[in-house]
Amino acid sequence: MKKSIQLPLQTGDLIVGFMVWVILSSLLPYILQDIAIPPDRVALVTAVPVILGSVLRVPLGYLTNRLGARTVFLASFACLLLPVWLISEATTYEALITGGVFLGIGGSVFSVGVTSLPKYYPRERHGFVNGVYGFGNMGTALTTWLAPLAAAAWDWRVAVKLYLVLLVAAIAVNLVLGDRTEPRVKTPIVAQVKAVWRDGRLWALSLFYFVTFGAFVALTVYLPNFLATHYGLDGVTAGLFTSAFIVAAAAVRVLGGWLADRLDCLRLLAGVFAALAVGAAVLALAPGLPVYLAGIYLISAACGIGNGVVFKLVPTYFLGQVGPVNGLVSMWGGLGGFFPPLVLSASTAAFGSNMPGLALFAAFCIACLGVATWMGRKERAQAS
Repeated sequence: MKKSIQLPLQTGDLIVGFMVWVILSSLLPYILQDIAIPPDRVALVTAVPVILGSVLRVPLGYLTNRLGARTVFLASFACLLLPVWLISEATTYEALITGGVFLGIGGSVFSVGVTSLPKYYPRERHGFVNGVYGFGNMGTALTTWLAPLAAAAWDWRVAVKLYLVLLVAAIAVNLVLGDRTEPRVKTPIVAQVKAVWRDGRLWALSLFYFVTFGAFVALTVYLPNFLATHYGLDGVTAGLFTSAFIVAAAAVRVLGGWLADRLDCLRLLAGVFAALAVGAAVLALAPGLPVYLAGIYLISAACGIGNGVVFKLVPTYFLGQVGPVNGLVSMWGGLGGFFPPLVLSASTAAFGSNMPGLALFAAFCIACLGVATWMGRKERAQAS
């Protein structure tokens, strides 16, 4: 029974982790009314949770193989209680930054499920299974939608404290339903990393996820404040549009995994990067809100498919080292979400427009398209 419930359980765990991960970016319009944050550091407040959320993915992927998903999820949720409480009581910019760094634990739990769940399913279903698990990304959508509503109804501090209740509930559910008998992998992490670090496919997948998941995370944390300041939307409406972006990416990620089980993954990725470049070009034209949102949702769909395809390829290429490889690839994806908000803010400050930052992103996507196309041709030549 516990084995059959691991996919919905761990998907729910990812939803909880990602809900906590984006508390600051979702509530920033309300926090700014209460706490003075230097204008040049606003983007940093929303970006800092991404740092730990990225770097911790490597050890959490390894620890999942050593200890099992149940133990790692329980420890992660217990550790999140303190930073959530700290943010709810914060009165200074420094306190927000400190709590925000440790919110990153919520984002790092992604590598737990993608390491654990393939153990329960045959290889030909790994794309779909990881796609379903990746639907847990919609946790960020729930927070960007619900947290502003709670803040508007009561207070942003009350809204943050509600997450303490959510974390305690998640801990209780995992204590009861988590699988204590999950198969363990005892190979030391250094030996596993040594076996793969010279493989160019590892770094190609890291690059692909740096762009696809990075764009997803970056826009998740960037959009609420940008829509409020640039288009004059209130916090709730900005959160609603951002939630739609996240839900679309999370839902399409399942489709991406399903397609990856059936079609040429590298051709799919080439199409993803072409769509991302087009979406970036639309945003760079600084259109009115309807066209801007169309560009955003094109990027959302492309990110979702790309994310699903990448995590089909990880166990396909690296079945014996899936824990650390999942951690490394997902770490680069998380770091991909840290830099774009800072680049876009710096671009606006330096040039009065975010167009140079978006042009750089489009160029990155075109480079990835070239890499995916070259890899696909090489694999097809070897197969023939």
